[in-house]
Amino acid sequence: MTDSMPVPPSLPADGVVPLSHLGVIRVAGEDAAKFLHGQLTQDFALLDLHHARLAAFLTVKGRMQASFIAFKRSEAEVLLVCARDLLAPALRRLSMFVMRAKAKLTDATGDFALYGLLGDAARAVLPAGEPWAKADVGDASVVQLYPAEGQPRALWVAPAGSAAPAGAALTEALWLWSEVRSGIATLTAPVVEAFVPQMLNYESVGGVNFKKGCYPGQEVVARSQFRGTLKRRTYLAHAPSAVAVGAEVFADGDAEQPVGTVVQVAAAPTGGVDALVSLQIAATGGALRVGAADGVALTLLPLPYALLEDI
Repeated sequence: MTDSMPVPPSLPADGVVPLSHLGVIRVAGEDAAKFLHGQLTQDFALLDLHHARLAAFLTVKGRMQASFIAFKRSEAEVLLVCARDLLAPALRRLSMFVMRAKAKLTDATGDFALYGLLGDAARAVLPAGEPWAKADVGDASVVQLYPAEGQPRALWVAPAGSAAPAGAALTEALWLWSEVRSGIATLTAPVVEAFVPQMLNYESVGGVNFKKGCYPGQEVVARSQFRGTLKRRTYLAHAPSAVAVGAEVFADGDAEQPVGTVVQVAAAPTGGVDALVSLQIAATGGALRVGAADGVALTLLPLPYALLEDI
């Protein structure tokens, strides 16, 4: 870490932006929720129409292949919102497990318009709610996200051609920065199969249910949680210049063994970049560099939420 701590800029009070970096998988059929319950890290059997789920799709070794914000539009239709660059492989792999389930998975990105709502625009449709609460506004489904810099955030998903949500125009760059500052990582292609969910703090932000039935990778996730084998966490960080998603992080002066990986990056309005970085817990007390032991300096910032062991 560096000695100086950048002063965090403030977010604007209001804004709406189309989200071109996200896509939608539709899971339709009477077994839609049951099928997802057996494949993802969250409980879909008890999911109602007033909540969403943050969930991960894992390999049998517990490594994340995709992350989703998922919710029901009806009792027989679940939408999975994910990074667009992971949609096709996630759809293909999930479809392999449908078998006899009465569920059909399709790429529905073209059928829906997605918007990010920040500040007053989010308050107007979800005046008070916890993260992952869901409300229906006309034909739109609106999911409360984790806040950033004290400002509420929401995901708006409506049929293509519907009226856009009300609010001032917001740049996509500023929305992407708010995603990083919220501390909730969205998996993208450069870091596929790099993490178990706890390495991205998913158990602390509603992304893992430890009481539900089996799903691929469950034993690894449970062992990491209950046997004290988890050695990595995700941290919010700032760098004075650009760093790449998937880049390795090194302890200053040690070029041999990386201690972490850059998970998500966005340009900071006051310069440099902010990032979510998955790090060895033991390495967080020393100086850190991205790319090499003498690479770009990294400053750790406070996470905007408590980790599970601190709750």
